[in-house]
Amino acid sequence: MIQTKAFNSTSKPNFKEKESIIDFLFENLQEYGDPRSDIEKCVDYALKETTSFGGFVLVSYSEKEISGVVVVNQTGMKDYIPENILVYIATHKNLRGKGIGKMLMQKTIDMAEGSIALHVEPENPARFLYEKVGFSSKYIEMRLKK
Repeated sequence: MIQTKAFNSTSKPNFKEKESIIDFLFENLQEYGDPRSDIEKCVDYALKETTSFGGFVLVSYSEKEISGVVVVNQTGMKDYIPENILVYIATHKNLRGKGIGKMLMQKTIDMAEGSIALHVEPENPARFLYEKVGFSSKYIEMRLKK
């Protein structure tokens, strides 16, 4: 049975839970992931452990083990930029295809106040899940790295 728990600035994970969330994302995002330090910064932003607009971390558990994680950061903007950015979503690499990602996406949509943006690599198979739950591609993102 899958259970979920939401963390935010008023309901924070303990140190061990937070480390488990960060480790889970680092291990299960695989080729679509970031360095562990960047994942930790994103989680800290969502929990308002740094100066930020906050957000939330949604964690699903199967048999008391993490089965999936979503991290949403609030942008502090509205209309011209979505109020939320879904920065990370991952399901356990051994539990993919069992509906955990879809369930987490639906709970995320229900929890988020306002619109949600996310970035996805064109070849990422999760792109089809995002489209199924209502996301559409409005822009091609371009970046200049300094």
